[in-house]
Amino acid sequence: MYQWRKFDFFEEKYGGKIPDDVTGDIQCCSSGRGKVVIGSNDGSVSFLDRGIKFDSGFQAHSSSVLFLQHLKQRNFLVTVGEDEQISPQQSGICLKVFDLDKVQEESTSSSTPECFGILRIFTNQFPEAKITSFLVLEEVPPILLIAIGLDNGCIYCVKGDIARERITRFKLQVDGRSPITGLGFRMDGQALLLFAVTPDSVNLFSMQAQPPRLQTLDHIGGSVNTVTMSDRSELIVGRPEAVYFYEVDGRGPCWAFEGEKKFMGWFRGYLLCVLTDPKTGTNVFNVYDLRNRLIAYSLVVDKVSNMLCEWGNVILITSDKSLLCITEKDMESKLDMLFKKNLYTVAINLVQSQHADAAATANVMRKYGDHLYGKQDFDEAMSQYINTIGYLEPSFVIQKFLDAQRIYNLTNYLEKLHEKGLASKDHTTLLLNCYTKLKDVEKLNTFIRKEDGIGELKFDVETAIRVCRAANYHEHAMYVAKKAGKHEWYLKILLEDLGNYDEALQYVSSLEPSQAGVTIKEYGKILIEHKPKETIDILMQLCTEQGTSNGAYLSMLPSPVDFINVFVQHPHSLMHFLERYADIVKDSPAQAEINNTLLELYLSRDLNFPSISLSENALDPDLTDHTVAATVSKADPKNRTNADSKDAVEKDCKERQQKGLELLKLAWPSDLEQPLYDVDLAIILCEMNSFKEGLLYLYEKMKLYKEVIACYMQNHDHEGLIACCKRLGDSGKGGDPSLWADLLKYFGEIGEDCTKEVKEVLTYIERDDILPPIIVLQTLAKNPCLTLSVIKDYIARKLEQESKIIEEDRRAVEKYQETTKNMRKEIEDLRTNARIFQLSKCTACTFTLDIPAVHFMCMHSFHQRCLGDNEKECPECAPEYRSVIEMKRSLEQNSKDQNLFFQQVKGSKDGFSVIAEYFGKGIISKTSNATS
Repeated sequence: MYQWRKFDFFEEKYGGKIPDDVTGDIQCCSSGRGKVVIGSNDGSVSFLDRGIKFDSGFQAHSSSVLFLQHLKQRNFLVTVGEDEQISPQQSGICLKVFDLDKVQEESTSSSTPECFGILRIFTNQFPEAKITSFLVLEEVPPILLIAIGLDNGCIYCVKGDIARERITRFKLQVDGRSPITGLGFRMDGQALLLFAVTPDSVNLFSMQAQPPRLQTLDHIGGSVNTVTMSDRSELIVGRPEAVYFYEVDGRGPCWAFEGEKKFMGWFRGYLLCVLTDPKTGTNVFNVYDLRNRLIAYSLVVDKVSNMLCEWGNVILITSDKSLLCITEKDMESKLDMLFKKNLYTVAINLVQSQHADAAATANVMRKYGDHLYGKQDFDEAMSQYINTIGYLEPSFVIQKFLDAQRIYNLTNYLEKLHEKGLASKDHTTLLLNCYTKLKDVEKLNTFIRKEDGIGELKFDVETAIRVCRAANYHEHAMYVAKKAGKHEWYLKILLEDLGNYDEALQYVSSLEPSQAGVTIKEYGKILIEHKPKETIDILMQLCTEQGTSNGAYLSMLPSPVDFINVFVQHPHSLMHFLERYADIVKDSPAQAEINNTLLELYLSRDLNFPSISLSENALDPDLTDHTVAATVSKADPKNRTNADSKDAVEKDCKERQQKGLELLKLAWPSDLEQPLYDVDLAIILCEMNSFKEGLLYLYEKMKLYKEVIACYMQNHDHEGLIACCKRLGDSGKGGDPSLWADLLKYFGEIGEDCTKEVKEVLTYIERDDILPPIIVLQTLAKNPCLTLSVIKDYIARKLEQESKIIEEDRRAVEKYQETTKNMRKEIEDLRTNARIFQLSKCTACTFTLDIPAVHFMCMHSFHQRCLGDNEKECPECAPEYRSVIEMKRSLEQNSKDQNLFFQQVKGSKDGFSVIAEYFGKGIISKTSNATS
């Protein structure tokens, strides 16, 4: 004991005399519910508040209060005291239970709590003896278990609801005739145990057994007031030579504190002990911290009569009715005390034993680490700093150990930081730099591979990859990238650092399709440059999945268009890739985009060539012949001439243009209104690259016939021009005959002798009567190189034809004049002469006419009954008359539609004939000047 350090972790808070309101001598005390309860030898019970002031009191027994206990779960007070004897044969000692929440007014100046239970302790079955110990257990309120220890070695037990008098009594007998000096209840799971101490033994009763089973734990006991229970339900027995702890299976640890023990207690993990100092003979109150092996407080005291704990204080009551409150200092004060003495180890043990929060513990360890660092004990200092991880800013520690001589300590700290998952990117960078600076490959392997196949890596992956890569630890960087699924980093190392293209391709092939597509987009340019065939094979696998033709499934696969950017410097490889895809997949959702790209590649005249040698292409049987032929080897410039180069370029251009024309035709089948490519883009490409064949095909397909012949005109291809007009100018086949007029205009303005071509054109103009002769003459007159002989025969035939037409018109005029003359004569006859109706039969029913009959001016006669209500028009002539009237009305309405009239005039070969027809039918009314 004398080797234990002494500290003043407690202090005297206040003290003084117990108020005079507490009468008689103090016999017993109890605490709980914020008050101290005192029982006196005059039978009174007094309550003291936090200020050690008298709160209230009442007369519990008539003679003396021997024992009392203030219950915790209910505001009940259980007392044992002496009352008046009912008879000489019956003892006056009884047990009472008071409900402190229910007060009975006895007078204007005093009140007494309700006593709802009185129990005589001694009966015929339970003979009277001196009570030496008393203990109450609240099982399930209001059920109480009361144990009363006697000087004859017996324990009287009362269990039940005393208020309702539903109780059972039983007796426990301890071996021998020694008094019961201490009792203690313990719950071991569901089992209830009772410790019983005598001067000669320590015993344990198992209360669940019937009858309760006795077990002797030790053959040495203790005296009154030297028995208590710890917060872990251990029995503590104080003897002159030591303090003993007991578990359910026997004696536990023993602490050799010399001196006669007067009082024993337990407070917040501290052992309280009032003992007689064997050297001085004085009474000393000690507070022991058993876990840290120190005396937390020591004080010389007078004779102590009672010791209890309340309000977070230890309360000592002396025989002269003085009271002393001792309180524990706050943790900060205790630590300051230890820090001043540099007792950091004690401080750490203290905060850990008192279950202080982790931040406070870490603060103590930091101060201890600072102390050790100042003493240059760097290893021990680091061991303390490591314990502060999670609470102390890592930069505080790292800055102290950045010196190269402390790199091992720094490495250790950074490793622990990563193990706890609290490392940042900078910490990972620093740790890996430490490993690389130390060239400690083993630790580097351990750090990176320690979780091989288990969980996630506890460090920033990209930082680790970057540092390992910078230090040329490529294998480690690749391992981390692969484990973390950082495929981009893995390929970056393979391609940019190691140049291992084959392994890179193999790695890409092993990835999931979606991830493989992402990596190809990122690093496809490098792979295409060095391994075009293998890269294209991977792309084909991604985009086609072995050539499936399921349209719905194809829409879920990557589109070849998504990978066009990787072929920026390698158009021939792109062309090869798209051609392969188009051969396999016929109904791709991106077919139009693919065709647009292929057209651009096919029709471009300045397409760049891939920078691969002829020997490399020779090993690639899948590349097209034109790619190999067009590839110019850079290995030996002497073997290459400008002529060969130009020939190769020209040949490649022609082959591609031929493919382009085939694509234009195949992608626009006759059953589709719109092609599987952008027509506008195709026209622009053909014009930009002077691809005449493609342009002509597109114009013809779009029925832009005038643009078609414009192309021939630009090239002065007279033969092709005439052939084109023969094909496209035939109205019987859906052509446009006006093309011959445009062709004639072209020859009229060309300014050169084209007699043969003009004669051929005139043949078709005359055949289809496309232009009037006067227009033909005016058009050809503009060409000074043409003579009259070109159109002599044409004019002669047209004049003869016109003469015949004039003669036919003259005869028609005479006929119409004769018809008109007859009509006028008939009209005049109708106006001036009477009509004689001589029909004898009805036109409708062909029966003989009888009266009444109806005769019409058209010389038709009808029975009136055959006409019905329709007597105003002839049934025979009415339909024809109505059709004429309806036709005239329709023509009159059409005459008001100016757009229709001008459209007919413009669309007719002879506009004058249309105007004459309108006049002839009386559609165009005569105009008259408005009169003023």
